[in-house]
Amino acid sequence: MNHTDPRINEYIARSQAFATPILRRIKAIVHAGCPDVEETLKWGTPSFSYRGILCGRASFKARCVFGFWKSELLAERFQSSKESAGEAMSQFGHLKTVKELPSRTTMLRLVRLAAQLNEGGIKSAAPPKTALPKAVRAPADLLAALQNNARARAGYDNLSPSQKREYIEWITEAKRDETRKRRVATAVEWLAEGRIRI
Repeated sequence: MNHTDPRINEYIARSQAFATPILRRIKAIVHAGCPDVEETLKWGTPSFSYRGILCGRASFKARCVFGFWKSELLAERFQSSKESAGEAMSQFGHLKTVKELPSRTTMLRLVRLAAQLNEGGIKSAAPPKTALPKAVRAPADLLAALQNNARARAGYDNLSPSQKREYIEWITEAKRDETRKRRVATAVEWLAEGRIRI
């Protein structure tokens, strides 16, 4: 069964001359290491899928990049195997020549290990959750101005937290008193009209 995508060959043909042999070698090795791999375009660049995203490559003006989707897991598995991890990486940085890629044997081993990870349904660890931004409280002068205008108060209440934050930060960042008063008045006017501050 043919798992190639003609758009990939078009992508390679449009690439810089230095990139063509790099991209072709990667393509040949990935297909040899995982015969059921499928080529596709993801995010505008050539990617390989096998029971999920396997790896991808891209060509730029002066460099190529190539990497595996589950790079951290792949690096751990490769280093724990009997083979030398000296020349193996799961992300290959900026490539300018074919010689910068690991040997064919090493690349085949990496492709096969990556395919095994996908076959086993093994997922990369989720990134750590980032702390939510602290809630921003509306300043007293804005709240007082909103109390005197029911439409503006309703407009403010209908804003999302991030939209409220935009107004609050805009007002509180004013350096002069006159600027702050002018911004509060403008905010009340805009909120009465149902406008958000972008």
